Amino acid sequence: MIPMVLSQVATGLSVLAGAALVKSVMDRRPMAGSFPRCPSCNGTGRVTCFCSRWSDGDIGCRTCSGSGRMACSSCGGTGTGRPLPARVTVQLPNRPS
Repeated sequence: MIPMVLSQVATGLSVLAGAALVKSVMDRRPMAGSFPRCPSCNGTGRVTCFCSRWSDGDIGCRTCSGSGRMACSSCGGTGTGRPLPARVTVQLPNRPS
């Protein structure tokens, strides 16, 4: 009976140690990667919903599900700045034949 309890304690301690390790890594380098924080939402990914900006005291609509916060339209709810897609066209110079 005692070896089984010791095994469970060891398993629990290893799970806690793994969680602490993951937390320390995440604190040093967030999942956002190399993209900067979104200036509109300050990295939260959520902004004040329109229904709470112009309401007469009641908050709640389909967009925010009653929370008063909706996904940021600048970053798409990711909280990070995202690169703008750009199409680059290159014209080769005409070569005399």
